[in-house]
Parts: sequence; structure tokens; C-alpha cells
Amino acid sequence: MKRAIPVLVLSVAGLIPVWRYAPSHDTASSSVTEAATPASTPSASSSGGTTTTVVSGSTIDTEKGPVQVEVTFADDKIASVRMLQQPNHPQTTAAVPQLIEETLQAQSADIDTVSGATITSDGYKESLQAAIDARG
Repeated sequence: MKRAIPVLVLSVAGLIPVWRYAPSHDTASSSVTEAATPASTPSASSSGGTTTTVVSGSTIDTEKGPVQVEVTFADDKIASVRMLQQPNHPQTTAAVPQLIEETLQAQSADIDTVSGATITSDGYKESLQAAIDARG
């Protein structure tokens, strides 16, 4: 009887993660695929000699959810990046600031993938490259 209670408690504790497991929505595809939404047409404004252009990248459907970025260019430089769509996932939330920081440093989509958020990182880079290409 003394062993029965700890065994029961540990068995239930071991089964809780199994009960809470939520599989991915799309298990047929293990790679990032581009959605039908293309990158937006750049919108430009000019003030004080600096031309600011805002471009939205393509919406990329990933296993974790859609990813889309909006890039603001100041003249020829990437001034800021904003996530328009991102998966509701803890790793994504932690990875986005790192991805944006690396983008601002590299001034391109040639950045490292964030460990633990590979799928989101790949979608981010693809949407970012689409925005850069759409700007021309």
C-alpha cells in the first residue's frame, strides 16, 4: 500500500504531457511553402532628403502557422522590420527579436537560423527576401 500511492501519482504525472500533446496542423509537409499572397507593392514617402519605403513580404505558410514581415527602408538601408503574422508559439516569440536584430545588422536576408525556431526562421527569411525583391 505504501508504494501504490507514489506509483499512481508518478503514473498520472507521466501521462499529463501525453494528454496535452497537440500535433501540428499539417503533418504531410515538412518544409516551408509559400502561400498565394505575393509581396506587396512598395509605398514610398520622402521627408528631409530621406526616402522611406515600406514593403510587406509574402505570407509564408509554415507547419506552425503563417509568417509575414513588413520592412521599412530608409533610402537603401533596412531601417526596421515588423512581423505582420507569426505563429503563436513560445519559440517564435523568443526568436523574432533575434531575427530582426540580425536582419538590421546584416542588411539582407542572409542571416542565421535561430535554434529551436527553425521553421519560423525559414519562413521569416523567405518573407524578408520577398520584401527585399519587391522593393527592387
